[in-house]
Amino acid sequence: MNSRTEEPADSIPSQVSSIDIPLLERLFDQSLDTAFFVKDLDGRYVAVNNSLVERHGLKRKSAVIGNRPCDICPGDFGRVPSEQDAKVLRTGKPLINHLEMQWHRPHEPVWCLTTKLAIHDSSGKIIGLVGFSRDVRAPVEPHEIPIAFATILETFEQNLTTAVTPAWLAKQSKLSPQRLARLTKRLFGMTPSQLITKTRIAAASRLLRETGKSVSEIAVDCGFCDHSAFARTFRSATGMTPTDFRKQ
Repeated sequence: MNSRTEEPADSIPSQVSSIDIPLLERLFDQSLDTAFFVKDLDGRYVAVNNSLVERHGLKRKSAVIGNRPCDICPGDFGRVPSEQDAKVLRTGKPLINHLEMQWHRPHEPVWCLTTKLAIHDSSGKIIGLVGFSRDVRAPVEPHEIPIAFATILETFEQNLTTAVTPAWLAKQSKLSPQRLARLTKRLFGMTPSQLITKTRIAAASRLLRETGKSVSEIAVDCGFCDHSAFARTFRSATGMTPTDFRKQ
């Protein structure tokens, strides 16, 4: 792999190093579509893989270690993951397959599914967290996707004002809800609900970047019932308001 970012994981707090962090680093250094990290009780990176370093436009792991996301990534793209970390560390409640947009430097937005788990010591005390953000990809050929399913997804993408739910997708695809869930997980790595949200927010992101339409108009075009619902969903997925996203 890229030798310029390969460094041993040093300066790791003894409490967190009870798991084999260097081994996990070496494992995740082989994954180009996944950003891996371990953080201490203050949310500071103690171990990362090469992919996370490169996504931030940095050259060495040492530029990341000891910092929080908000220290190396400006705006809400740094603030939001830092707040996520604080909540996981405070409550112990995991963040599982959270659909969100992240930046891959210098200017390429990528959709990720983020998972964060608290690390506990032998007494059950929270001492840090471990997690990863995996790029959302569809590693299959078009002919592997059932025709009815592909057709209804295309229809939905072309007319986002349709009131789409997982049950609606299953019915229109002539699939059971269980089979639909398995299919979307295999193809896109997400649940039907996450897929619906991703489709709407991705379209809204393009309209915000490429058109002069108002936020309210874009909300309607992308199938949201009102401006407030759009803003809440958009912020949950991307970490910023539609207006702030347009400015960046």
